[in-house]
Amino acid sequence: MAVASDRLRRSPIFDEVSDEDLATIAEWFDEEGVRAGHHVTSEGASGYAFFVIDRGEARVLHGDREVRRLGPGDEFGEAAIIGDGRRTASVVAETDLVLLALFGTRFRELQRSYPDLSAKIESLMRERSD
Repeated sequence: MAVASDRLRRSPIFDEVSDEDLATIAEWFDEEGVRAGHHVTSEGASGYAFFVIDRGEARVLHGDREVRRLGPGDEFGEAAIIGDGRRTASVVAETDLVLLALFGTRFRELQRSYPDLSAKIESLMRERSD
């Protein structure tokens, strides 16, 4: 099921994307529901999706240490999909979540078709690894 582009607008990484381009990109995303307490990603596991939180809150953990909280408009999963394929942190749903997920093949299409957006996502990944 395609995602409405206005749902992606909550994320600052899409600020400079035209409405027309965002409508195309939004068609590549899928919606996923996650129950509170569920691990969306697990540190060290393989990963092939990039996520934007539509609704709810989550915690980012390195080991047992919480390093940040995520809410609507926040994104995660870029490090594994761009990097070596392994998750660099665990993300645990603090509340029920509605996620917008972009899987590997479509992420590669985004990288090819929208290099400026891809560069912005890669910059985000570098900032988080510092």
